Amino acid sequence: MKLFENKSLGKRKTGKNPEEKSNKNILRLTYVIVILFVVMIGYEGYFLVFQREDVINNTYNARLDSFSDRIVRGKIRSSNGTVLAETLVGEGGEETRSYPYGPLFAHVVGYSTRGKTGLEAAGNFYMLSSHINLLEQMIRELSGGKNPGDDIYTTLDVELQQVAWDALGDRKGAVVVMEPDTGKILAMVSKPGYDPNTLNQDWDWMVEDGDHQARLLNRAAQGLYPPGSVFKLVTLLEYVREHPEDYEDFRFECDGIYEEGEYTIQCFNQTAHGSMGLREAFANSCNGAFASLGLELDKERTKRTAEELLYNSQLPLAIAYSKSSFQMKGDADVWETLQTYIGQGKTQMTPIHSAMITAAVANGGILMKPYLIDHVEHVGGETVKRFMPEAYGSLMTAEEAAILTEMMEAVVTEGTGSAVRTEGYTVAGKTGSAEFETGKETHGWFTGFAPAEKPELVISVIVEEGGSGGRAAAPVARLVFDAWFGRG
Repeated sequence: MKLFENKSLGKRKTGKNPEEKSNKNILRLTYVIVILFVVMIGYEGYFLVFQREDVINNTYNARLDSFSDRIVRGKIRSSNGTVLAETLVGEGGEETRSYPYGPLFAHVVGYSTRGKTGLEAAGNFYMLSSHINLLEQMIRELSGGKNPGDDIYTTLDVELQQVAWDALGDRKGAVVVMEPDTGKILAMVSKPGYDPNTLNQDWDWMVEDGDHQARLLNRAAQGLYPPGSVFKLVTLLEYVREHPEDYEDFRFECDGIYEEGEYTIQCFNQTAHGSMGLREAFANSCNGAFASLGLELDKERTKRTAEELLYNSQLPLAIAYSKSSFQMKGDADVWETLQTYIGQGKTQMTPIHSAMITAAVANGGILMKPYLIDHVEHVGGETVKRFMPEAYGSLMTAEEAAILTEMMEAVVTEGTGSAVRTEGYTVAGKTGSAEFETGKETHGWFTGFAPAEKPELVISVIVEEGGSGGRAAAPVARLVFDAWFGRG
């Protein structure tokens, strides 16, 4: 009897009550709803904090038009408040975007008609937002008026921009100037330029003519060029990494022409540099020496080093840019190897990328993210948002950066960069002459920083078909350095 009762009780315990089962299902459904609600709220918060500006800034977002229907686009200003772009409102309410400096800031400031480029695109969200007090906003909207958009204050320096522009003259090319310890871009020049004030009238003939269409290209950030001897910074870094204990023991005898089997590499103007160590070879930009280095370096490791220096990579840059490319593979033949290690072959880079690598060297190996917007103010002068310097990461060790700096100083004091040598300040730099088409003059490069011992300013210059970088690009850099260090 006892056994029977226990069995009966056991069966009752395992039985399922319909009402209890229903309650459990309701509870599960409640949990699912709560979880979905939390996820939705979390995503909404994520969107507001991280994605709202990107989505609103997207050129495919139709809401942009509705923003401009009730807000007068804010101004773009230089670092000291000088107006670089503003919207003028006529008596009939018609709006015209005006650029007081015409072509001078055309590429970096950009345009807001025919799409948006440059800072007009990067700062679009801020200039179509208005932070004047709510009562004033309501009064304007009720009366059918528009509210003034916020102004963006850039990092751009009008004087340095003008000096760089004038230094390039009527030659095609680009100049980028930045602070290595903050990432602030102080100047960005691209030539030939265009007048954004007459863009609508000029548009058809510029886009129909291939030569004139190139005027719209921001060569500083989008122009891809063979780096020439500027790439020897990468080759040098790789050699130091593969020979940390004995890189100073390197010796090379240069007679102006380096031969490897059926292939020949010439130094610029077939200059015979004689017997040199690594420092002298770098200072003299000896093609033969660096081509010979390339034959003994590990190609896969070189590719990793190049990519650590942001070749084949996205750049931390808010405006449109082109990605620099390094294509040499481990099975590259002798000719491609020789060409690649002296900065020729298939390798391409942009002036802004050159400036970023140089800035990392100047900043002890740490790259600060380049930026162009310093802060945002509403029309009453109160700061709405401020952008602070931010580290991208380490591109090399501090020890490696110190070695490259010493070698770059030698370029200026005893090598191809003598055009920037002065008693007023020290400079570390690298020149380059990049071949790009048979029968045409080479592109001239210069990249460097000053003072060498405590860098304040980084500059990268390219002069298209300018010839020697030491003769064409270095003098441009010298004028910008002089303007900076000549300030009282």
